Amino acid sequence: MTAAVVLALSVATLVVVLGAVLAAVRSGRSRTPSAEAAKQDAAKPDAEPEYFDPRTIKVGDTVHCAGVRFHAVGVLHLSRQGERRTEYLLEDGNRRYQWLSVEELRDQGAGETGHLEVLLWTTVPTEGMVPAKSTLTMDGAEFSPVRRGTVAFRAEGATGMPDRGLLDFVLYHGNDGRLLAFRRPQGGGWAASYAHPLPPGSIRVERRS
Repeated sequence: MTAAVVLALSVATLVVVLGAVLAAVRSGRSRTPSAEAAKQDAAKPDAEPEYFDPRTIKVGDTVHCAGVRFHAVGVLHLSRQGERRTEYLLEDGNRRYQWLSVEELRDQGAGETGHLEVLLWTTVPTEGMVPAKSTLTMDGAEFSPVRRGTVAFRAEGATGMPDRGLLDFVLYHGNDGRLLAFRRPQGGGWAASYAHPLPPGSIRVERRS
């Protein structure tokens, strides 16, 4: 009887020990993914900073960009063959105007959402110039034509243009990195301006109350 009791106790002890080992293994396995996840989270780069979306500017907003405080006095919504662009007419309080254009450029490859191209345009005197089909020289830089065509537009606020219409344009790229654009509402005269790209986060807006 004593031997049987000893054997039973030994088997019970073995079962308890095996149970403890299995529990420890399971516990280790359950902790491992968490540890790995923590390592992966630590290895991930910081999230992209959130910038103001300039496509949400409205007429009447106060816009801070390029170190200047502007008022958004008008908006043009342009479209051409599925492409869309928004342009805001900004006034600095002294009757000096600049256009701010915002367009989402689609990146190559499936699933890519693209990025915003934000350009601040400054009017330049053309003295009766018309857009040439070949390279032209302005302010010591050579500009080569890259695109021309016509876009449909819809206007809001004070833009100096009809509520709706067509806009002819010619776009040039300069050897100094600048963009030069000629454009005219159909039936009107040509106007030209240079583009200066704005980096993300460079625009701040105060909403009209």
